[in-house]
Order: sequence, then structure tokens, then C-alpha cells
Amino acid sequence: MHTSSELHLQLKRHFGFNSFKGQQEEIISHLMGGNDAFVLMPTGGGKSLCYQLPALLMPGTAIVISPLIALMKNQVDAIRGFAGDNFGVAHFLNSSLNKTQLAEVKEALLQGKTKLLYVAPESLTKAENIQLLKRLHISFYAVDEAHCISEWGHDFRPEYRRIRPLVKEIGKAPIIALTATATPKVQQDIQKNLDMPDARVFKTSFNRENLYYEIRPKVSVNRELVKFIKQNQGKSGIVYCLSRRKVEEVASFLQVNDIRALPYHAGMDAATRTKNQDLFLMEDVEVIVATIAFGMGIDKPDVRYVIHYDIPKSLEGYYQETGRAGRDGGEGQCIAFYSYKDIQKLEKFKQGKPIAEQEISKQLLMETVAYAETNVCRRKILLHYFGENYKPSNCHNCDNCLYPKKQFDGQEEMCLVLEAVLESLQQFNTEHIASVIAGESNVLIKSYNHHKLEVYGMGKEKTVSFWNAIIRQGVLLHFLNKDIEQYGVLSITPQGKEFMENPQRLMLYEDREIEEETDADMEFGSKTGGGGGDETLLAMLKDLRKSMAHKLKLAPYVIFQDVSLEDMSIIYPIVVDELTQCQGVGEGKAKKFGKPFLELIEKYVEENEIIRPEDIVVKSPPKKSANKLYIIHSIDRKLDLEDIADAKGLTMDELLGEIEAIVNSGTRLNIDYYLRQFMDDDKLEDIFSYFRYEATSDSVDEAQQELGLDYSEDEIRLVRIKFLVEVAN
Repeated sequence: MHTSSELHLQLKRHFGFNSFKGQQEEIISHLMGGNDAFVLMPTGGGKSLCYQLPALLMPGTAIVISPLIALMKNQVDAIRGFAGDNFGVAHFLNSSLNKTQLAEVKEALLQGKTKLLYVAPESLTKAENIQLLKRLHISFYAVDEAHCISEWGHDFRPEYRRIRPLVKEIGKAPIIALTATATPKVQQDIQKNLDMPDARVFKTSFNRENLYYEIRPKVSVNRELVKFIKQNQGKSGIVYCLSRRKVEEVASFLQVNDIRALPYHAGMDAATRTKNQDLFLMEDVEVIVATIAFGMGIDKPDVRYVIHYDIPKSLEGYYQETGRAGRDGGEGQCIAFYSYKDIQKLEKFKQGKPIAEQEISKQLLMETVAYAETNVCRRKILLHYFGENYKPSNCHNCDNCLYPKKQFDGQEEMCLVLEAVLESLQQFNTEHIASVIAGESNVLIKSYNHHKLEVYGMGKEKTVSFWNAIIRQGVLLHFLNKDIEQYGVLSITPQGKEFMENPQRLMLYEDREIEEETDADMEFGSKTGGGGGDETLLAMLKDLRKSMAHKLKLAPYVIFQDVSLEDMSIIYPIVVDELTQCQGVGEGKAKKFGKPFLELIEKYVEENEIIRPEDIVVKSPPKKSANKLYIIHSIDRKLDLEDIADAKGLTMDELLGEIEAIVNSGTRLNIDYYLRQFMDDDKLEDIFSYFRYEATSDSVDEAQQELGLDYSEDEIRLVRIKFLVEVAN
């Protein structure tokens, strides 16, 4: 057993540090004493050292189970850097190795040179690897990113749940499980699954004081993104998107706007991914646009901002991803763009999955909604989610604390909420209770006869969203308890009962009103959507559009959408090429409708001696698609759209997005052959007539509300494509 001074000497010798951080020394001593440990430490807290140093000091080989190949390479390179000449000190075992490399790893292991072996959980299950590991003296097992074990975690990996039986088969040794994010529920799940109920838990505060948290409405998101990055020029940042396609689009969009950005996602080949990651680490690139595949264990201390282009699926994911900013204790700005439409899209992805999985996913999503829409200190909400009580009322480092909203005395409202939870027998979740108080009428309320409760409709002058906010603050104040295992069922705590008996003045916040963007604004390449242009010119352009629409017997939006006119009032285009820089204006549309608009703008610019501000134009990449030619040719050959999607590995939603982009750029595609087999003539006619004579915009949501639920989103989108080809192009 090493004494404290010996550990400090070894720390200096191997890693060059003079002292340990936080609980590192305690964790290392505990593990080296042959005990199990469970380490909860925020990103940047120094988790890796907790198993790297003991592995170098203890006899035998430490097995480190890690989920990402890129992460393993990164860690092995770092250890070899510390180890100097001893190249064999660390190895990894995963599917990226060829036969020669595999033989080299086996030889180093059997000779006892390797102190740390990084293994992917999939590799651990292979019979030949199990046989190899049985021949070794194992010092301990480290399960890194341990939250992957729990289906309540943000990055669940089923193969992680097989670790314990495999460990038993290979040979008993202490286990250290480590994670940067785990709610109390996830902690319990990890300990149960790894069969380490008596492991000592080392928990460091999850508070990262240097991180600034802000939520922005997802309006004019691309313009906001470019503006923010240019204001932070020369600093390193990460932009997270939920889909691979969005990563590619955003990276391309930033490049067009002279920002050194590269994409990173699991669909890219390994060499390109590694190259892009290295360019970012070496600061040849200032921005990485990535899916959540990027960042686990990437040790870049000076990431100055993390932007979420899409809101993440869970608060754990959000916390872990924002945790990559400011790991050196310096500036770290965490900006997330939020739109409830994104939440609805995420819910839609889960349809068809088992009900339990859908419910878990919905619970996690609702926590994210609560965080995004609240006016309460964001730090308080994040830390409460991880079971930590943040005492200060103002953290002075989040948007809600720096720009606080007005509070009101909510003692009556809180008492009504507590009464509603009691009356419903403490068996229902936040959304249900809020709906009962607001007097909503839905199937669930009626099936439980909750419309007959005394509290039903007692808060009907306020919205469901308002009552949601009160309930969430009740949970934060420990008046209510939310049982995650029971899908968020609310019950009253002793503190809640005490408050009901002796109510007092209680200052509360309403939820934030989040501005929403229209379908047209949300389309990729949105450059304005928030106005800010020449209002006089905009009014003139709208008048011109109205008179043209009247003359051509078309809805005004068919000629140009509002966002297109707003762009014209900012950019002042006077030739066709400039007009196509405006959102929603392809070449075909510019040629068909553009001439009178260009003439009006040119005359206006001349008469008012306007200097056209080219420097503020946020450029859009040309709407090109790697699949464009294939799609056009396939539709010409009358192939089924499902077959086209399968051939290119696209979902139907993605394919329709590609077709819409092609059609918006002015290309005429005839999909009549598919429509004839996909839907009946009456439906087709109804939707076409709606867009031709009734619609005020090309919004699919509005169309669905008007036409009713018998018309699916795909049917509406397909007929809208036909309509745009025949009428707008």
C-alpha cells in the first residue's frame, strides 16, 4: 500500500502534477486497497487519473471498459505520452485493429508489459478475448462512462448491462465505475447492475461555476449562430446537432460564411473523423459541428463555447455536452436554441418503440422542456436534477439570474397544486395535475372521473403551462416529490403538508414565453425570420406581392414567402443572382416572379441613396445534395420513393426534405405516378385545392389543422411538392 507522500511522488513522476484534485487521492487509495468504488465527478474533474495512476502502480493489468473507439485512442496516446519509452504500457482492444496489431497487443499483454487495456464492451463478449483475459493477472476493472449501463441514462448501451457476468467469468477483481452524469435513479441502476451495492460512492459537486447557461428561442437560428461565432472569433467551440444530416448542413453553412468549421459524426469514415478531431484539437479549425458521438473523453481544456443547435433528448446529455466547455476553469458559454417543435419531432421518433421505452424517453424530454421554459435559476434546476441542492437564490451566471423576470406571491397557487395532488390520490404526473387544475377536457381526465374533482378547473383562468411551472417549483422547493421510476408520479412531502397547514408568502415565477418560428423560418438556411430590415421597403414589397397574387389568382405565399421578402428588405437584391440569396428563392422562382420585385428594389435604392449592406448578408450554401442527381433520375424512372430512400439510407422524412429542397431550387419533379398509388384522388384533390385556394402559408401544421387528422403529414407534404412544382415554379 502506498503512503500519501509516495502517491504524490508517483503523481509528479508519471503525470507531472504537484497535487491531486478534489477526491482523487482518496479514490486512488480506496481502489488500491482492493475495494469497489463508484465515482461521480463532473467533466473536467479528473476522472481518468483515478484509474490511470493506480493501474501504473498496481501489479497486473487494469481492464478499462470504454464505449468509444475514438476515446480509447485518445486516452492510450495520452498515457503513452506520459510513459516515455514504455510504448506497451497501454493498448486498446476493439474492432478497428487488424491481425498484426491484434497479435502485437496479445504479446504485450502476455509478457506483462501492459498496465492499461482499453476494451470496447462488444470486444469483451468475444470468446477468444475472454480466454486471453483469463490468462492475465487483472489489477481491477474500470467501467468508464458508466451511465451507459442505465436505460434511464442519456446514452444507454445494452451491451454495458452484460459487463458483470463477463467480469465474473474472467476473474474477480475490484471494480471502479465512473461517470460525469448520473441522476440518483441512474446511480442506483448502475450499482445494482454491476452488483456493487456496498461500493463506496465518491460524489463531487456537479456545479461548474465558470459555465454560463442560456436558452434562446430557435428563431433566425442560422443568423444568430454566425453572429455569435463571429463575435467569439479565434475561440474554440462545439456546435451540437441531433442528426448527421443537420451536422453536415450546419458545417457547410458555417464554411460558406468564412468560419473554419468541420463536421464530426458516426456516419463518417474513421480516418476523416479522426482527422477532423485532430484539426480541432490542434486549433487549425475553430468550430466542430457534431452529433453527441463527439466529445466523450476529448480532453481539450479551452473550449470556450458549446452551442446546442437542437435541444438534447435529456438533461444528462445536455449537462455532459455543456461540460466540455471551460474545462480549464476559464470562460465557458453554453447556449441552447429551443423550440417546442423540436421536442415534438423527438417524441415522434419514439413512436413504434415499446411503451415503457416511450414513457422513459418522454419523462427525460419533459425534464428538458422544464429546464428550457423556466424562469428559475438554471443552475438550481440542473443541480436538483442530479440530486444536489443549490442554496443561493442567484448564481449570477445564467440568463435567468442575470436578467430576472418578475416574481409574484404564489402561496394560493401552490396550495391549489398540493390540494390537486392529494385529491388525485398522489398517483399522477405533472402534466395530468396541471391539466386538471386548468380544467382541460381529455380522455385521461374523463376516464378517471377527474372532471368531477373539487379542484377541477379551479385554475382555469391560467394555462396548463402556468400550472406546470408552479408544480415544477413545488418539486424544487421539496413540497412535492417526483417518482421517476413511476413515470413522474407526484406525491406530497412532509414539507408540502406543513406548507398546506401554514401557508406563507411564496415568491414564484411563471414559465418563459418562448417565441416560435414558422415552418418557413425553420427550413434550413433561414437567414432572417426576425425582421430587422427596411420596414418601408418591406411594406412596398408586400403590396406588390398582393397585387401580383390578385392578378395571377394565387395565394401571396406561392409567389414569395414572408421570410423571402424580409431578406429582400435587408439585402436589397437588384439582380437574379442576388435574389436567389434570399431564403426560399430558387432560380426557377426568381426567374418566374422576380423581375417586378428587382425593379422596385432598384428604384427604391436609387431614390433613397441606399448603400447596400453586403457585409451583413448571412450566406446560405447552395442547396446541393449528394443525393440530388440520384433522386431526380430515380423519379424520372418512376421508382417508388421507399426504394429511393432505402437505396440512399434515408428515412422517408429525410427523402421528402431532399425532394423539397430540389423543388424549392426550381427543378420540376413529376411525382404523379407515386401519388396515384399512394393516395386516392379525392384526398389528393382536397389537399391540392387547400394549397391552391385557401392556404395563407405553406405550413404543413396549418394544413393538417385545417384538413383534419384523416390527412397524414406525408400525404400533405407530397401534394405540397406537386403543388409547388405546378404552380409556384
